[in-house]
Amino acid sequence: MSIETDANAASADDRTTVEDVASDLGEAIAETPEHEAFEDARRAVQESEEAQSKIEEFESTRQEFMLARQSGEATQADLQELQGTQQELHSIPVMADFLEAQNELQARLEALDDAISAPLALDFGDNIGGCCND
Repeated sequence: MSIETDANAASADDRTTVEDVASDLGEAIAETPEHEAFEDARRAVQESEEAQSKIEEFESTRQEFMLARQSGEATQADLQELQGTQQELHSIPVMADFLEAQNELQARLEALDDAISAPLALDFGDNIGGCCND
């Protein structure tokens, strides 16, 4: 049999309250214009045959470059080819929209991280990964 003290009850209530607030924050973030624009842009990229084809081409070129680099055989021309493939991918209108939406969401999330971090006197975003930070 477990006897719950007032201190234990308050601690459990605090956890529930903090978790509830965190859940509410997540829901509120999901409803921001930045997140909604990001999700719309992500879906558009997923549905675009042109974008998907260019993504596959870029990933293939990137993989070839990484292998060449690991073996010491990568050339400046290989790097330029990779950069050109990336520029082609980024120039597709749905991909450009996605990247812009991603940047705007990232900026909003960084602002929220700052707001959460201020009263904690630590960088909340850097500490949620669960690993040590030196």
